[in-house]
Amino acid sequence: MSWIEGRFEEGVVLSTLEQAMNWAKESSIWPMTFGLACCAIEMMATGASRYDLDRFGAGAFRASPRQADLMIVAGTVSFKMASRVRRLYEQMPDPKYVIAMGACTVGGGPYFKWGYHVVKGVDLVVPVDVYVPGCPPRPEALLEGIMRIQDKIRARRLAKGAIETTPVPHHSGCVAIPEVPEVV
Repeated sequence: MSWIEGRFEEGVVLSTLEQAMNWAKESSIWPMTFGLACCAIEMMATGASRYDLDRFGAGAFRASPRQADLMIVAGTVSFKMASRVRRLYEQMPDPKYVIAMGACTVGGGPYFKWGYHVVKGVDLVVPVDVYVPGCPPRPEALLEGIMRIQDKIRARRLAKGAIETTPVPHHSGCVAIPEVPEVV
């Protein structure tokens, strides 16, 4: 099914609400400013004027995970950094997407055999949607990965009868005082 289902007159386009919402979401991806090693330089080059990530609707890099919906893990993930990557992922609002960028991120890279400090693939820490291989991958490869994320968003469908709601925090912000058992 195409984005334009029917065309009756000049300038009149019919679509579903779900397709219009997916189009808006895929055209406004906000990646998180997050780089771990040399692949982050290529990620920065992708956002620069030569490759112009803004043309694809994904140029506003956000500094806070609470404002981002795309995590690009660019670089070597050490075991010490893995818990921080997981924490940042959990702080992102749903729906969220992850791109694993670079050989070290995808599978450990040159550290796979003898690197005791490197996670052998970031998919052991967070669920990955798109893998971008290379050491380091070119900016064109990252653009291709972002376009694959946009394809995934475009094909997203809600379950029949499901309502997409804004997530509400499960805590009130107050600390509950634990009850101390009485000693008899």
